Amino acid sequence: MTMTKTGAHPCDHALDGQVRGHTVRSGRRRFLTGAASALAAAYTAHPAFAAADGRVNLAGVAQVSTSFHAPDSTLDALRDGVNPADSRDQSAGYYSTGEEPGQHWVQYEWHVPVTTDRVAVYWYTDDGSVRLPATYRLSYWNGTAFVSVHESSAYKVEPDRLTEVGFEPVTATRLRLDLVTQDKHGAGLLDWQVWSAGAVPALPPVAQAGIDRSVIVGGATYLDAVARSAGPSAMRTRWRKVSGPGQVIFGSTAVTSTTASFTAPGTYELAFESRNGAFATTSLLRVNAVAPPPKHRLDVVYTKRYSIDNPLWNERAKVLITRWIPHVVDFCERTDLPTGTGGIDNFIEAGKANRGEPHGAHKGYVFSNAYVLQTIEAICIALMVDPQGDREIAAAQERMRDTLERWIPIVLAAQEPDGYLQTAKTLAKPGAWPERWSAAHRSDHEGYVAGYFIESAINHYTLTEGKDLRLYDAAKKLADCWVAHIGPGRKAWFDGHQEMEQALVRFGRFVNDMEGAGRGDDYIKLARFLLESRQGGSQYDQSHLPPVRQYEAVGHAVRAVYFYSGMADIAAETGNVDYQSAVMSLWDNMVNRKYYVTGGVGSGETAEGFGANYSLPHDAYCESCSSCGLIFFQYKMNLAYHDARYADLYEQTMYNALMGSIDASGQTYCYTNPLVNTERTLWHGCPCCVANIPRTLLMLPTWTYVKDAQGLYVNLFIGSRMHIDNVAGTKVEMVQKTDYPWSGRIAMTVNPGQPTRFAMRIRIPDRATSALYTATPRVAGYKHVKVNGERIAPEIVKGYAVIVREWKAGDQIELELPMVPQRISADRRVEATRDQVALAYGPIVYSVETADGQDIDRRLGRGPITPRWRPDLLGGVMTLAGRWDNGTPMLAVPYYAHMNRTGRPVKFSPHGAVVNYAPGTAGGFTVSGAARKPSPTDGRIVSKVWLKV
Repeated sequence: MTMTKTGAHPCDHALDGQVRGHTVRSGRRRFLTGAASALAAAYTAHPAFAAADGRVNLAGVAQVSTSFHAPDSTLDALRDGVNPADSRDQSAGYYSTGEEPGQHWVQYEWHVPVTTDRVAVYWYTDDGSVRLPATYRLSYWNGTAFVSVHESSAYKVEPDRLTEVGFEPVTATRLRLDLVTQDKHGAGLLDWQVWSAGAVPALPPVAQAGIDRSVIVGGATYLDAVARSAGPSAMRTRWRKVSGPGQVIFGSTAVTSTTASFTAPGTYELAFESRNGAFATTSLLRVNAVAPPPKHRLDVVYTKRYSIDNPLWNERAKVLITRWIPHVVDFCERTDLPTGTGGIDNFIEAGKANRGEPHGAHKGYVFSNAYVLQTIEAICIALMVDPQGDREIAAAQERMRDTLERWIPIVLAAQEPDGYLQTAKTLAKPGAWPERWSAAHRSDHEGYVAGYFIESAINHYTLTEGKDLRLYDAAKKLADCWVAHIGPGRKAWFDGHQEMEQALVRFGRFVNDMEGAGRGDDYIKLARFLLESRQGGSQYDQSHLPPVRQYEAVGHAVRAVYFYSGMADIAAETGNVDYQSAVMSLWDNMVNRKYYVTGGVGSGETAEGFGANYSLPHDAYCESCSSCGLIFFQYKMNLAYHDARYADLYEQTMYNALMGSIDASGQTYCYTNPLVNTERTLWHGCPCCVANIPRTLLMLPTWTYVKDAQGLYVNLFIGSRMHIDNVAGTKVEMVQKTDYPWSGRIAMTVNPGQPTRFAMRIRIPDRATSALYTATPRVAGYKHVKVNGERIAPEIVKGYAVIVREWKAGDQIELELPMVPQRISADRRVEATRDQVALAYGPIVYSVETADGQDIDRRLGRGPITPRWRPDLLGGVMTLAGRWDNGTPMLAVPYYAHMNRTGRPVKFSPHGAVVNYAPGTAGGFTVSGAARKPSPTDGRIVSKVWLKV
């Protein structure tokens, strides 16, 4: 951003979202309806910026800086003039020191001296780690030092109100608010007003163009700029094109909130200017205009019975089926857990309540039904894996069948007569939860629970080949219950935790495929309605703006990726260009600004969520559930755009961030997946991931293949035998032989039910998945492709090698991909990774560990990195070998296998309740927490991804 005065030098300070080395996201984001000319009016016309006595709130045009602020702080919130509802109102942003106690300061600075004798502050508290400060004081810059003001009224620290402080007039360019937090808590502010005394000098106006985004050519993007002025002159604003390959058509160039459409694909730069008298301030916005997706999405390949023939996946699947899922079943059935309670016992008690019998109270978190429902789905998928004579797998599957037969009647008995299911509601005390789908209980996960129930029914149907309809019919009854009560002309509502939206679309598609005649369409329509009901809330649960106006990945990461997955579904189902533009913007922001090299998301700097752009500390949160949701999101993008890059991305997440969440023995798991260390435990205070992980990893046919009317797409390379229905009118058996990702050699046998002409599209991986990372050497393309032994040179379309021919049973495709070690460097804007590299081989990212007898704090040498197969290590892995800078051997192991050799006792769950896993929950349910950043190594780094160079 630039600020200029006619004939003057540009101002030294740029109010472009960067303040004194701290990244600040765009200001308070809110949905503006109708004409937005009020924001373009003179600053003195805004009720929060002007008082009846003619004073002006000078904060609006000040530059904001802090001694420290938490990454989720929105510093522009302090000066935007929006009045909070109370001290917990996060809807328009806030400043916070997070979990950092002690002495802190917030500072305003102006271009020229201003005079003031009164300020007002509105304190922020989350009733957790952020509390009201113990004390605060004001000081001003006298030219050489900060000096305390001579206050005429006491400093009061009060919640839920603006607190004013009067003092003798001071004239200065800087005003500072010094605060001291309570004990070990942080402190925060929602608003800090500075009122003028006497004449107001000419000051540069504020201009903020907004968030960089993408837009679909033929559609429009919603521009919501911020313009503020403190001068007596009327402020003028305008939008204009700076650069780009085509024309830009603005809805209006003169107002802050408008639209812009673009005539050609490419990158554009737009300028927003606010002018007040002699001063003008300009802010720039980048828009990436992209071609629309194909008219028709690709078709889902449902997971049905399949077999695995691959060293890595055979081992992982066996561990999940014989160890991990039985472990989860056992813990869901236990009633003596010290934490993470609320398993099948809640369904038992709800069944009693439905029958009018005496019953116990709900246990655990309000969303604890999800643990059981996800486990049912994981069991159904695990039962579709052919044991191929393995007695351990066969025995475990037999026990799983018994579990299904035991659990299904219990779950169905907990469903209320009209189909509603949420045992926390059914078991609530009289008067505690009087109404379904109410604003007061928005945080109580009614949709989250219902969505997992619906999804479990899909895989139960495919497991039984439609012969057992108990869960399928119950899921339709539940979905019909929601349709009957929520929608246009009925109730408008949304759940604080997204899941029902993508579940409804997934189920609607499935019902349409199974029954035809559009019988699932109402479920898809309800999903869209639920998405579009998300308004008037906060960034935490992505309800701060309507879906089509969201362009930045913010808030709780699991909720976000579930939300974006549901939006991608609606974009694909409806072809709505506003959804397409928003989804592409969110995808671009997340993948190219907030994405870990392991394929994980969620730095954890906010509440289990996203931080600012390029803020990717090594002690990442990367919750396992967010990896599951991200795979779904990238998969939906692949369906919509027929583009292999989205499969490149979900492969990266699957092999790294997600696969590594279960330990080698299948007895412990990681709730979070940082890039340094981690803690694997038997259970968790919030065990929401325990079944989500296996249900996602084992859904291999769905991730491996997609199809359309012209043929079949191959997205993953896993030695396997899978059957795909209706490929160009015939059923096709696909057999892959490969030990990928350890080798790039893949053999495929195509066995159509009858000779049929169709296209085989085979993904050719491009390891450059994110603009954040550069890998050396560059690896893309293929070594060779053969069909029935003859080399061919297929056309590459959107990352797929396209082979069109009449396919007959026994036809073979041979593909060899380049597999070489790579050194990865990150964008210099990612502070945590400067002067460091990560190592990769194919889709696998690597870690170095002290367990291999090396000093991992050394610098990596410049010599070659060599792949070496180690059958004796971690069940058999491809290691990377090299040298440290002192010549000693360096050994790197796959990230998914990290922290399996700590030699430390396994804990039941992480310790320390510092995360509120269910903020806003109404009902007083028994809960317990777990540490945000577990440290099983006494603070020592024993495993890490990024190496010094």
